[in-house]
Amino acid sequence: MHELSIAMSLVELATKAADDAGEDRPIEAVHIRVGALSGVVIDALEFCWDVATRDTACEGARLDVEAVPVRVSCPSCSRESALESPHAFRCAHCGTPTGEVTAGRELDLVSLEVADDAPTLPSHPEARHSTAHP
Repeated sequence: MHELSIAMSLVELATKAADDAGEDRPIEAVHIRVGALSGVVIDALEFCWDVATRDTACEGARLDVEAVPVRVSCPSCSRESALESPHAFRCAHCGTPTGEVTAGRELDLVSLEVADDAPTLPSHPEARHSTAHP
């Protein structure tokens, strides 16, 4: 299950982004986009999220996933359309076969939400994890 390593990478990216922005507050939500052709099983990624965030600035954060359907561009009619099935690469308008994917391969960290009224986290990395968890 590579979703655990993806979840851990997302935690690392989110933590670094918050640190780079000078945010020393807990991360409340991580917003991502996952394309239908990305090879990521969203349910498995969500299942791994709690394990990957344990003892990090993302612990307790929500993982908000936007599923992106496959979109293709048609070489015949030049229109873009979402595929009804990721197995049938045909223009939804004229039926022409197409392999020009314009969306659906994404795995993007889109944004973070940090706590507004929470106290700032201690600056020493080991101190961030010193509180007891229920």
